[in-house]
Amino acid sequence: MNESLHVVCPDCLAINRFPANRLRQGPKCGHCHTLLFNGHPVELNSNNFEKQLSRNDIPLLVDFWAQWCGPCKMMAPAFEQAAKLLEPDVRLGKLNTEAESALSTRYNIRSIPTLIVFKNGRELARQSGAMNTSDMVRWVKGLMHL
Repeated sequence: MNESLHVVCPDCLAINRFPANRLRQGPKCGHCHTLLFNGHPVELNSNNFEKQLSRNDIPLLVDFWAQWCGPCKMMAPAFEQAAKLLEPDVRLGKLNTEAESALSTRYNIRSIPTLIVFKNGRELARQSGAMNTSDMVRWVKGLMHL
């Protein structure tokens, strides 16, 4: 029997249930019909963070960043590329710490960029400092045993 997974739509936040073996077949949201995985990180904010964190059955990798941060800007293309390589096994999201200071405080973000991997709504691991794509993908896959 194939396991079903809940996946939150990056656009409308509807919770979709799919057989795990169909996640690589370009699944679309049952509500708004957009692709659930498009190879781009989700822009996270106070309106969608909690649902992406707690209702996805797949892990969530969050890049805590700020517009003024040079290393954050340098890492942005690597994070974008990592989304193409890690989806649909992992949902990637970017959270602007300046715009969402309450979430930044909640997760005790002291330096940026900081990457945090969440699984089942809980922090699994974190890494501060810029990473390149291959190191980021290797780190996450090692944590997830992918």
